[in-house]
Amino acid sequence: MSLKGKCAVVTGSTSGIGEGIAKALAAAGANIMLNGFGDADQIEALRAGMEAEHGVKCLYSDADMSKGETAKQLVHDTEKAFGAVDILVNNAGIQTVEKIEDFPDTRWDLILAINLSSNFHTIKAAVPGMKARGFGRIINIASAHGLVASPYKAAYVAAKHGVLGLTKTVALELAESGITCNAICPGFVKTPLVEGQIAEQAKANKMSEDEVVRNVILASQPSKKFVEVDEVAAMTVFLAGPSGTSITGAPISMDGGWTAR
Repeated sequence: MSLKGKCAVVTGSTSGIGEGIAKALAAAGANIMLNGFGDADQIEALRAGMEAEHGVKCLYSDADMSKGETAKQLVHDTEKAFGAVDILVNNAGIQTVEKIEDFPDTRWDLILAINLSSNFHTIKAAVPGMKARGFGRIINIASAHGLVASPYKAAYVAAKHGVLGLTKTVALELAESGITCNAICPGFVKTPLVEGQIAEQAKANKMSEDEVVRNVILASQPSKKFVEVDEVAAMTVFLAGPSGTSITGAPISMDGGWTAR
């Protein structure tokens, strides 16, 4: 599927799912604005490598998705650099696992800011340009936790449920404008974020990491397999292209059967 000439912003794209999505969109021909934190040399190697391999323009912004104004500015900066934001992928996210009575207030605020509010701010900034061009693809990377809950993840579950509500509302508002808005809801994907959870759970429960994967992390995922980053990336490319025209307001489960129970 060709996205040649399209321009995409992918938040949280210097590692994990976001990096995979950015690479897949570039492979399909889209110009990319990378965003996230990390080692400067590694990010530059990623940026330059995508340009060289796929013949697209690739820029990088360290815009902080916990702050509304910088989230909006990311979109405006991309429009100035590329002339448009045709594809907006809201992927940035963080996680904390803790009992509700011990959940740190500051982490609640930060998780909601990055995992939910940043989506609102980038969408609000991108929609006027998309409307003017009569085309847009907004793809929010939610989670199976946008559909079901798990203990000890109050902020993450609340934020991801909010992402689905935002997705549906935006889809309805823009249904006649040539803009779609959808949410991909992966189960567990083996990213640096999840690898950190595996190590934490192993230590807390005095288990091996293999036991944690099988009996804790993937206990709710009937396939007993991690969702692959490439699978989420491929779904994003599909939704961004012509074949995704009639899909809007949809929470798309990619969870090995988790939410089928």
